Amino acid sequence: MQSEADIQPSLVVLPHRVRLIVSSLSITFLAFRAWLHHFPNTDLNVGPYNIHHLFTGILLITLCGIPLAIFQGRNRWLDFAALGFGVGLSLALDEWVFLIATDGSNASYLLRVSLWGGAIMVGSSCLYTALLWLSNRANKRHH
Repeated sequence: MQSEADIQPSLVVLPHRVRLIVSSLSITFLAFRAWLHHFPNTDLNVGPYNIHHLFTGILLITLCGIPLAIFQGRNRWLDFAALGFGVGLSLALDEWVFLIATDGSNASYLLRVSLWGGAIMVGSSCLYTALLWLSNRANKRHH
């Protein structure tokens, strides 16, 4: 006979990982925006290629998100992956809005639509992360 735990396994949310992801999302967005506000023509070029922070973000999401998706448990490597995932997601979401809503120039990065679009996307991701955690807490209280 199967127990309820066998039929419906519980999801484990690690609150410190929620904090790591939300803080790395927020701090990266604020720090990157502040840096590029003061130094708007800062570009990362590798040879003739301009590497936008969207690409750097996707690389970090890939490198850090895959271990988070396939491994479980409490350890520093997964905590580090959570930080890297938040940093990468922040970079990607910020530039994603910028590239959709503007002409993609360095000057356009400083426009309100770019700033607010990035803030809404990063803020929405923080909210989504917090809601997943809160939903999990509420489900545990009812079982």
